Amino acid sequence: MNGRNLFLPILLVLAVGVLVVCPFCGMTDIPVSTLWGGTSDDPAVRILWQLRLPRVLTAFLAGSGLALAGMAMQAMFRNPLATPYTLGIASGASLAAVASVYFGLTFTLGGFSSRSLSAFLGALGTIGLVYGLARRKREFSITTLLLAGIALSFFFSSLILLFQYLGDPNETYRMIRWMMGGLDRVVGFGDLSTLLPLVAVGSILLAALTNELNLLATGEVLAAARGVSVDRTRKLIFFAASLVVGGVVSVCGPISFVGLIVPHITRLLVGPDHRRLTPATLLMGGIFLTVCDTFARLVIAPAELPVGILTALLGGPFFLGLLLRNRS
Repeated sequence: MNGRNLFLPILLVLAVGVLVVCPFCGMTDIPVSTLWGGTSDDPAVRILWQLRLPRVLTAFLAGSGLALAGMAMQAMFRNPLATPYTLGIASGASLAAVASVYFGLTFTLGGFSSRSLSAFLGALGTIGLVYGLARRKREFSITTLLLAGIALSFFFSSLILLFQYLGDPNETYRMIRWMMGGLDRVVGFGDLSTLLPLVAVGSILLAALTNELNLLATGEVLAAARGVSVDRTRKLIFFAASLVVGGVVSVCGPISFVGLIVPHITRLLVGPDHRRLTPATLLMGGIFLTVCDTFARLVIAPAELPVGILTALLGGPFFLGLLLRNRS
């Protein structure tokens, strides 16, 4: 077994280790016996089962989904700088969430809060709008797709700033805090159960397209010559990635750069073959965001750093490094 084949089992062991260790990391010491002992009135039991364990599992799921979506986008655009946020999905979701705060919407439907539901619907609306703009005379244009996503992202960001300016200080703070991206709102397993089917469906679709992703990464002409329905495959990738990103943003807010950093590093470690790259990226994404969130909980304790700030601090220099490396 060569090094690249060995890396996947190593990632699996690391993922299990992260899921086992991270729930016990925090300001409050929680004994391992809390897993099978203690009563519902025990503070350690409540902290573990209502706060830390749901948060760790949600972070792992969100990181896996964002990383897979980034991997698919990079293959579809044939560009290591592509991310799921390139198409304006996060900006559309953020705009809808900010609007729900500004207009004072407070309700719960199907496990979604008004803000989460608004964010998810905003993501879906952006998907439909970008996709409609990309279809010209029944042709699916990648260039138009990219430019439409960038243009809408700037436009939505301007509207977000407008809502923040018009809102009162409390509303503005809530808007800004949500847009930082984080998992501090995760309490209990409700958010996890909401996010799981969305990420699962999108991930299964992307995992079923590994051969198509391999061929698309080499070029559309070659992929078409090998029998790939390029237009249909693009649509499936677009739908699956957008479903995952919309679900994650609706629960966690816009957590940036996971879809850029993780696929690129994983590709360097296991190679470009998506049959290995897909499961490795899924595990690496979960490990990355879970570790980042755990560090964010501890670095300025007793306060907490939103994990979206931490991933942006890591992703900004990483993006510049890729940009300089690929400047030609």
